[in-house]
Amino acid sequence: MPSRRPVGLALALASAASFALSGIFASALLDGGWSAGAVTLVRIAGGALVLLVPTLWMLRGRWDAVLRSWREVVVLGVLAVAVCQLAFFSAVAYIDPSLALLIEFLGPVLLVFYSWARTRRAPAGLTFAGAAVALLGLGLISGIGGEALHPVGVLLALGAAVGNAGYWASASKADSELPPVALAGLGLIVGAVVLGLASATGLLPFVATAAPVVLAGSTMPWWLAMGMLILLATSLSYVLGILGARRLGATLASFVGYSEPMFGILWTALLLAILPTGMQWVGAAAIIAGVLLVRFGQVRRPRPTRGPAIVEGIPSP
Repeated sequence: MPSRRPVGLALALASAASFALSGIFASALLDGGWSAGAVTLVRIAGGALVLLVPTLWMLRGRWDAVLRSWREVVVLGVLAVAVCQLAFFSAVAYIDPSLALLIEFLGPVLLVFYSWARTRRAPAGLTFAGAAVALLGLGLISGIGGEALHPVGVLLALGAAVGNAGYWASASKADSELPPVALAGLGLIVGAVVLGLASATGLLPFVATAAPVVLAGSTMPWWLAMGMLILLATSLSYVLGILGARRLGATLASFVGYSEPMFGILWTALLLAILPTGMQWVGAAAIIAGVLLVRFGQVRRPRPTRGPAIVEGIPSP
């Protein structure tokens, strides 16, 4: 529905902005002696706890809907939360984090090809052009280095890209029986269980300290930085992302997600007084142009004359 677009865009941008705060909060904890695995596990488990009560309240008397929607929950919890996090942090052990981020953000491009394979409807040329321009912008913002590619790191980062695509595919199901808060809460619970098992087996190293951390030039207790990471950059982010994706559809919402690195450099400038480079400004402009091209490509894409019902490129079951 056209009237849903502005609200969906605002929600998707708010989700990207809140997700972008995670880098600043997580960096403070990492500098304070936490391992990446510990930050990830506590962040996801904390988000699950925050959403637990509203999730249970919204699902009262509706547990049959959870059973019918189990695939959405599994895709969100296992792929989008657990696999995406595990694969990304494993990849950065082999390749530069900026390159791992760029590969992870191939998720929207994977969705375009997945939709093409499922619906047998080729995306508009503008959609391909927008994807290329947006990826170029992401690369300029990330500042890709010149180190040789490690095949294991690339494969792990591609796993993170699959998880990223899974997030948008599960979040954008417009006819879902689960309220966005409940879907986010259940997905975080599943993700926390998987990450907890990975930590227990040593696959996800867990090191945490109670030492104070430094955030934006101020010293604060570790729990305050973690609390902001959980509330602002996890619980709120996932709920807003699902709300936005259901209004925009998987393809457009996923490309709007490319604004996350843009908000990342904005928060870095505001909170840490580190100004973006000229190349990053060019990258930001390219991301905006790419998203607009994807949107124009959707507008010009011909409607199907027959076949299964389509919701923004994702076939309804």
